[in-house]
Amino acid sequence: MSEMSFEQARFNMIEQQIRPWEVLDQRVLDVMQQIPREDFVPPPYRKLAFADVAIPLGHGQFMMLPKIEARMLQALAIQPTERVLEVGTGSAYTAACLARLGDSVVSVDIFPEFTQAAQRKLSAHGIKNIVLHGGDAALGWGGQRYDAIAITGSLPTVPERWPQQLTIGGRLFVVVGELPVMEALLITRMGEHEWASDSLFDTELPPLLNVTKPVEFEF
Repeated sequence: MSEMSFEQARFNMIEQQIRPWEVLDQRVLDVMQQIPREDFVPPPYRKLAFADVAIPLGHGQFMMLPKIEARMLQALAIQPTERVLEVGTGSAYTAACLARLGDSVVSVDIFPEFTQAAQRKLSAHGIKNIVLHGGDAALGWGGQRYDAIAITGSLPTVPERWPQQLTIGGRLFVVVGELPVMEALLITRMGEHEWASDSLFDTELPPLLNVTKPVEFEF
């Protein structure tokens, strides 16, 4: 495909997949229009970069569908001053979007080759406000709090660790459940000991690795 064809495919993705899924936040639409998704997918799938399909990344992992990425970004409503944690770097496309929307991003992946490839892709596009880590973040990452946390693999329930790592007013996007019933949740920290949970939509997402069924978080 030519660059012009990719440009048209990106436009079609937004108009035919993302807007119909009630994503109307102009900042999110602009970021997804500007960042070349075709540069973040594995090369054999470059022509499918904007299709409504789960693109395989290896190790049994897949990219989120564009419309789910968009709904996640819209739900998190990341502001330019905010610090973001992403669990599951994968292709680094979502990390790139998060970095353009927020002040800084910490992104963790269990597969070293994903992290290494992510570094190359992000550097090629001049995205410098991301710190990449290789590691297992299934039960939490570090002791810091974040304004937004994006978990890109599904969990059977919400472990206590994640809501505790939000700042006051911070938001957590997570897909919870087991096939065939999974739902995307947005959890917001309302106070030091108070959280609110909103059900966003039903979906499917491969599970986050190494997650045993933890004690469920009580709201």
